[in-house]
Amino acid sequence: MSSDTVSSETVSSDTMKPENQSSEGSDKANSTARDFFFVRRPIVAIVISISLVIFGLVALKDLPVSMYPSVVPPEIQVNSTYAGADAVAVEQSVTTPLEQQINGVENAIYIRSINANDGTSSIRVSFQVGSDLDMSNVLVQNRVAQGEPSLPEEVKKFGVTVKKSLSFPLLLIALTSPNKTYDNNFLSNYALLNVNDELARINGVGQINLFGGIDYAMRIWIDPGRLSTLGVSVTEIADAIKNQNVVAPGGKIAAEPARPLALSLPMPCDFRAACKRQRSSPR
Repeated sequence: MSSDTVSSETVSSDTMKPENQSSEGSDKANSTARDFFFVRRPIVAIVISISLVIFGLVALKDLPVSMYPSVVPPEIQVNSTYAGADAVAVEQSVTTPLEQQINGVENAIYIRSINANDGTSSIRVSFQVGSDLDMSNVLVQNRVAQGEPSLPEEVKKFGVTVKKSLSFPLLLIALTSPNKTYDNNFLSNYALLNVNDELARINGVGQINLFGGIDYAMRIWIDPGRLSTLGVSVTEIADAIKNQNVVAPGGKIAAEPARPLALSLPMPCDFRAACKRQRSSPR
């Protein structure tokens, strides 16, 4: 009986193999049929695709901008000005110390900087997609504060600004003079005084950059030979110009004079005794 049992078990195991193979074959056939369903019925695939596009366009109208997926890495821009310096001096004195401190900030991908011959420096720090832009702004501002002691005094006077930025402009506006009545510098100054403030008040506008033109300023040329003859240095001339470049308040016309103030100051006894002795002493 034992041999019959063993033989029956082997027979049953042999009979199970074809069933497993048939089930695997049926699964492959079903998956292949599902894969080729849309290939064999292109009209169904086209209808589903058009339906998804229509549903997406309808939802796009009411979907808030905050729900859009983030596809562009957020950026933080660091701007500074070193008056009178060229691009090489700005890179060595301003950009390099700031980049050394900003390097390694949390979630930062890469850093790129632009140095111009007008003394301006722009550092853009890109962060990973989905990073909190407000927190990234705080982190970069802390790193900039660590690097400010190593910056020149002229840069500190102008200040170092840290703000959120975009890698590309959303809108470009051209300001022109139809009859060529005004030159580029006049148009640039007009846009700076009258147009920029109006655009900055629009809800949703974060930053305005003015391209082209220069601000009105005074440039002073110094004769080195004359300086050596008079014994005057460039620093003294700069200090004299700064002292004269002050708008002093002229007061108010036809205003009442200021009332005199009566002050009572406590004096020590020794001072009073000395005053009495001085009065009583003969002249």
